[in-house]
Amino acid sequence: MTFDFDAYVTAAHFDRAGRTMFALGDGSVRALAGEGFITVEAHQGAVLSACPHPSGLGLITGGDDGRVVWTRVEGGEIAASLLAEVKGRWIDAVAASAESGLVAFAAGKELHVRDSKDPAFSRVFTHEKSVSDVAFDPKGRRLATATYNGAALWYARIADQKPQLMKWAGSHVLVAWSPDGRFLMSAMQENQLHGWKVADEKNLRMGGYPAKVKSMAFLSNGLMMATSGANGAVIWPFAGATGPMGKEAAEIGYDQSAMVARVAGTPAGSILAAGLDDGRVWAADLKSGRIEHLKAEKGAAISALAITPDGSALAWGDEDGGAGVIETGL
Repeated sequence: MTFDFDAYVTAAHFDRAGRTMFALGDGSVRALAGEGFITVEAHQGAVLSACPHPSGLGLITGGDDGRVVWTRVEGGEIAASLLAEVKGRWIDAVAASAESGLVAFAAGKELHVRDSKDPAFSRVFTHEKSVSDVAFDPKGRRLATATYNGAALWYARIADQKPQLMKWAGSHVLVAWSPDGRFLMSAMQENQLHGWKVADEKNLRMGGYPAKVKSMAFLSNGLMMATSGANGAVIWPFAGATGPMGKEAAEIGYDQSAMVARVAGTPAGSILAAGLDDGRVWAADLKSGRIEHLKAEKGAAISALAITPDGSALAWGDEDGGAGVIETGL
């Protein structure tokens, strides 16, 4: 099943109800209903970022209109609610925690935190430089932000505090916690992946990438992490007390004619999906090494990728507005 949205696909998502949703560069959010879509104009401009709502139903999106919006399907109709607005700012990153019910978003140098169950709750944490990304720890109590010269760790509910700074020179643009909360991973503006062991702030130097790392995904209950940024999907081992420290990465799906642009994985399983910069998509079972080439035709670079928790289906979107939903066969 393929679609043509005629707008950059910012995000693809399967919500808790199994509904497929896409967030687009024209400001709309679309939910698959039968053979077509129900659509809402969530933003007056482009959707820049998206994440699942803490309830598991629908998408939270951030736009270049300064708005943070929750879009979901209720009673067969699509609805959108304004969660927050910071006028004159771009909402470059959003994150949410099912465990704590908190929602966080980046607006310039500020990190904002809201509570999905308490409209009166609000926190704002200010950084010296712009915030590029934000991620909750597994318990939803701490937040990591990607910024210049490292990452900042904040306790999400505490109003007055100084952050724990995880330092590494350069511009950090993407952050992700390991599922056990012991490691924090960061992709940089350069062709580099960096990490820290949070307890003692030891650095994990994880280099050798030929391109920028734009996507990371943990699999197998946190025993493996996959990234984009190479001719195949790069797989790092996280088993043991020191995680990937001093260990070599593996690469799957190597193709010298293209780079992996997006990855998505099953959190508790071993199914990995990869979207390439030439528009192709494949999925693999990391246990058996079996690879299924699900979208063989080339096109615009894949910009969004999602996989169901059981790995049975994936959704993809590209920079020109092409999109699709495919059964993996794995």
